[in-house]
Amino acid sequence: MGLTSSHWGVYEFVVKNGRLSELNPFSQDPDPSPIGPSIIDLLEDRTRITKPAVRESWLKGGPGTATHKRGSERFITLSWDEAEKLVADELKRVIKTKGNQAIYAGSYGWASAGRFHHAQSQVHRFLNSIGGYTSSKNTYSYAAAEVIIPHVLGGNLMELLTLQTSWQSVCENTELMVAFGGLPAFNSQISNGGTGAHIQRLGVIEAASAGTKFINLSPRRSDVKSDIDEAWYTLRPNTDVAVMLAMAYQLLTEDLHDDYFLNKYTEGFEKFQAYLLGRKDGVPKTPAWAADISGMVEEDIIALTREMAKKRTMLTVSWSLTRQQHGEQPFWAVTALAAMLGQMGKPGGGVAYGYTITNYLGNNVFKMPYAPLPQGKNLVTDFIPVARVSDMLLNPGQKFDYDGREYTYPDIDMIYWAGGNPFHHHQDLGRLRKAWEKPSTVVVNEWCWNALARHADIILPCTTTLERQDIGMTPRDPFVISMDKAIEPVGEAKNDYDIFAGIARRMNTEDSFTEGRSAEDWQKWIWEQSCKRAAKLNVQMPDYESFREAGFYKSPDLKEDRIFLSDFFKDPDKNPLKTPSGKIEIFSKTIDSFNYNDCPGHPTWMEPDEWLGAEEKAYPLHLISNQPKTKLHSQMDNGTLSSSIKIKGHQPLEMNPDDAKSRGITQGDIVRVFNGRGSCLCGVNITADVMPGVVIISTGSWYDPAEPNDPKSMCKHGNPNVLSPDIGTSKLGQGPAAHSCLTEIEIYDGPVQDITAFNPPEIIEKK
Repeated sequence: MGLTSSHWGVYEFVVKNGRLSELNPFSQDPDPSPIGPSIIDLLEDRTRITKPAVRESWLKGGPGTATHKRGSERFITLSWDEAEKLVADELKRVIKTKGNQAIYAGSYGWASAGRFHHAQSQVHRFLNSIGGYTSSKNTYSYAAAEVIIPHVLGGNLMELLTLQTSWQSVCENTELMVAFGGLPAFNSQISNGGTGAHIQRLGVIEAASAGTKFINLSPRRSDVKSDIDEAWYTLRPNTDVAVMLAMAYQLLTEDLHDDYFLNKYTEGFEKFQAYLLGRKDGVPKTPAWAADISGMVEEDIIALTREMAKKRTMLTVSWSLTRQQHGEQPFWAVTALAAMLGQMGKPGGGVAYGYTITNYLGNNVFKMPYAPLPQGKNLVTDFIPVARVSDMLLNPGQKFDYDGREYTYPDIDMIYWAGGNPFHHHQDLGRLRKAWEKPSTVVVNEWCWNALARHADIILPCTTTLERQDIGMTPRDPFVISMDKAIEPVGEAKNDYDIFAGIARRMNTEDSFTEGRSAEDWQKWIWEQSCKRAAKLNVQMPDYESFREAGFYKSPDLKEDRIFLSDFFKDPDKNPLKTPSGKIEIFSKTIDSFNYNDCPGHPTWMEPDEWLGAEEKAYPLHLISNQPKTKLHSQMDNGTLSSSIKIKGHQPLEMNPDDAKSRGITQGDIVRVFNGRGSCLCGVNITADVMPGVVIISTGSWYDPAEPNDPKSMCKHGNPNVLSPDIGTSKLGQGPAAHSCLTEIEIYDGPVQDITAFNPPEIIEKK
């Protein structure tokens, strides 16, 4: 018996006769996730990659051969010696002929919660040791917010998220929580870096019991609806900003706004005020105006605004609202609205960016300065915003805007991916399929035959967290876990560190990559460096051997409730924000100077290209592709928990009864969801928890095109990213805009489509 850590929780494992037999919840977790045990049956499943393998055409014809066959061709197994030599030689070729900037390693992450065996860190460290690579910036989760918030509040958004007001403060002080985008509590099963104790759903329940009133402004009911008595107001997707602006208008015109706070703590309110009153565009942002856009009743907007002004109010905004065209605006607008209420920096009031979105939001944790694995220096300056990968591959040499500057897409000849899955995260998969033909070579470290592995040229089988020792360590969670090795690696799988060390050996760079340390040596180094850092904060961590023997370490309790921006509120002169003015920038001179037509200098409502309020729309239903509740992204989609909710093998689709009735659709029907970008098959769940005109398909179903060589082919399995648009949120953030998506649905009456996503490609054993 031992412990393992994952992004969805900590588990105690039981091994019998060399095989993993049980994963039981961690004794310290009050609300464990059911996701973990799904991996038990997958460790030796048919989808497991057990040997290095190469796409047949690439092996026979060399780099660049028949790249259109990626995703449909058979593979030939190799020995590790042969595979390491192939990868090393290809890296040398690309570096010599095209330069290091021709190597792209987006490698989005999420593969492991371990501090050392973090695939993204490993691949970046390795590539930095041989001269660097073209990198990516920001996240698919909230890229638009990552770019806008530093202009508005200063600092780094990821850092600010760890400083959100604690659930303890909410429970004790918040009278009203208004959730734009709802409270998707199933999201809180996960937390990047791992989580020892789940707190979000319990935090909501405790706050409601203490008297906090919850308001959900969203096209969908919250997942805590059975635990609390929330008030649900339906909004058309992509219209939250209009409602926020109308609330700001109401506060202003009824003199309910906090002039003192605005004058002392904010910059540029007068310009925003002029916009609210319509002095700039002739359109006052009245509740009636917002009601016409959003579908929310005018009187409800007015009444809720007045209630917000009277009570200690916490505004929270879902990360999903950033993943739409103009996705920068919801975070900026909600910040301006919170500033007008004047409660920022006060216990239980102000603004929060994503309660229940991930487990660490509002977790009152003492921030420990844990050491990461050093990644070295990347000598290549080229980068792309993370969601612009198809643009980069399709348009080498083309200019693009990002956060006030103009950049150029590099000419990529090789992709190296370790951790993450672009065929899950990215939008318009048909377009990505076409773009994926551009590089001469795609190398992937992966443990199962998912869509990314099938679309690679060289596959290097890596271990799972249960097949290696590591440390589950993040400053976002109080528990540090000694991750024990449960079983031996399946087949010929190796951990990423050993894979890269083997390739580095053939490139004569092993010393710079490993620094002479084994994986165990590095883990001990990380622990000892963390102990030294903690000592500077007067925190005494146990020595390495004691930690391993104990199984876990819990960081000190935080003695006070964390209040977001409390230091700034107490003394803005001594604790200025990292903005040009040192204040909350409701109007940003910096952003205004960029002259972007899709991101002006203050929060603004801009009509998206695809939304339910469009005068002309070829597709009448708005698709929201939310996060799945039975897995993390696409991980373990082939597991028992994920499979248990599917309908005849297809991803479920949530649909309002009115929309189903008008189309002759009944519960459990298989339907074709389509638009001009693509189509997919889903099984229908009819529910009144979704407003009319909106359908919901969770992401994560393994991409399964009916015709593997046709980029426009229907996904049989139900991956919504065949439908979503591959456009940037704006020139400022260039984030993903998956939620700006219109579709239509019809009963599928074609031939039965067997799900083949979990069938491995044909494998030829090399003799």
